[in-house]
Amino acid sequence: MTKFMLLNGPNLNLLGTREPEIYGSESLGDIEANLTEISKKNNCELLCHQSNAEHELVNFIHDAKSQNVKCIVINPGALTHSSIALRDALAGVNIPFIEVHISNIYSREEFRKNSYLSDIAEGVISGLGIQGYELALDVAIKKFN
Repeated sequence: MTKFMLLNGPNLNLLGTREPEIYGSESLGDIEANLTEISKKNNCELLCHQSNAEHELVNFIHDAKSQNVKCIVINPGALTHSSIALRDALAGVNIPFIEVHISNIYSREEFRKNSYLSDIAEGVISGLGIQGYELALDVAIKKFN
């Protein structure tokens, strides 16, 4: 069974209550349940993780290699704009990944327009709400299953 990994960074545990006008009203649990169901329907397994700690996300990425994960769907949250450690971890394991952002990071504050990950990502989905997660998983399943 093909394995994929869903990683969510800092503050994404607050989805559903944090700035719903930007991030919507669905919780991270809702998103994970939906994506897990999509994975099962496609005879795949989805490993879901969220952390507010950069080092834990790095460890999840490292673990993905030994777990034979074929593609990572990642919303790094604010670490998108600051984490060389995440970039190095993703490059180091050599697992394709798709970067997802619920809001359009290019139409927000200036500091959000820079991503340390985009240039090494398989693709980037930004500004399509939580549907971006579904689109990323769909691409992962079609391309890496």
